[in-house]
Amino acid sequence: MASCPYQAFVPSRLADLTVRLNSDTVGAVSEAEHAIRDLNSSGHPALAPLARLLLRTESIASSKIEGMQIDVSRLARAEARATLDKKVGPDAERLLANIHAMQLAVDEAATTNPFALDGITAIHDRLMRGDINFHQPGVVRTTQNWIGGNDYNPCGAAFVPPPPEQVVPLLEELCVYLNDEAVSPLVQAAIVHAQFETIHPFADGNGRTGRALIHVILRRRGLAKTFVPPISLVFASRKDRYVEGLTQFRGDEVAEWIGYFAAAATQSALMAQRYIAEVEKLQEAWRDRLRAHRVVRSDAAAWTIIDLLPAYPIVTAAAAMTATGRDRSTVLRAFEELSSADVLHPTTEGKRNQLFEASELLLLIEQMEADQLVV
Repeated sequence: MASCPYQAFVPSRLADLTVRLNSDTVGAVSEAEHAIRDLNSSGHPALAPLARLLLRTESIASSKIEGMQIDVSRLARAEARATLDKKVGPDAERLLANIHAMQLAVDEAATTNPFALDGITAIHDRLMRGDINFHQPGVVRTTQNWIGGNDYNPCGAAFVPPPPEQVVPLLEELCVYLNDEAVSPLVQAAIVHAQFETIHPFADGNGRTGRALIHVILRRRGLAKTFVPPISLVFASRKDRYVEGLTQFRGDEVAEWIGYFAAAATQSALMAQRYIAEVEKLQEAWRDRLRAHRVVRSDAAAWTIIDLLPAYPIVTAAAAMTATGRDRSTVLRAFEELSSADVLHPTTEGKRNQLFEASELLLLIEQMEADQLVV
């Protein structure tokens, strides 16, 4: 195929970046940070499962932006099958890897001081390791890449990132900026994400890695101590507007990008608050059904499993045993009690590797991921 002239885009150094925000944008940033703090300020009785539910929602939405589509039930079933060491298929494998990468971002990368290039490559490695079509997980590119156009050269590309020899220096500078606290957490997250996407340092997986960095910053700066706002859900609902925002950033319209980013963060945090409230309401309904169905001891495993279901909407005995610390017979008895109370529904034949589904929770997750909950 014939070659063509092209010009790679080299972004401005973040150290030289001057951000001037008008009063409306300053207000939008303040509103977003307040909403994220509110999301993280309430005391919830089962923080870890609810936190994983939001993290899972963010991970799935981030993958959907890249064109990876898989329905909620199928992914939940794949998660359950993975606890049994069973094959789950390449699409589910990629989405599960994204969840694991996000977990790494908020649990490990967010607490590493100082955050450095190896933190970025570790997130990318976790993200891409299970992709059978990708052979360089965690490896910064050494060749030119581009977005759009064809697979052979940058002719007709929508965007050509910096040349490969500039990628590592740009990433190192990005890490310096990420470790600084000179600007507000939300502004920092917006700029780091857009700069990372502009650098486009990997052959694939840049979008998902870059969106994970948003949550690294929100966790590091103490804004999202427990719950991540699923901002990718908002990005995915209007991908064209999200791409337009990144283009604005590259065109020196940094304030416009920050305003859009702040509005998306606010919407996602308010949506998450509503989501958590709906899940907790459902859990309380389950507890009422269990009480009405039969007398269950206060220390019975069934109560603990209800607390855990947001993290495991389709659950296996193996997963419940690990999460509760109870033996198999105790867990199976709890499953029987929850099934009789119409909380769980067995979805496979046979006793040994049976899957139990919280169908009402799956429906709620579908509503959230389809952005059907009214804020």
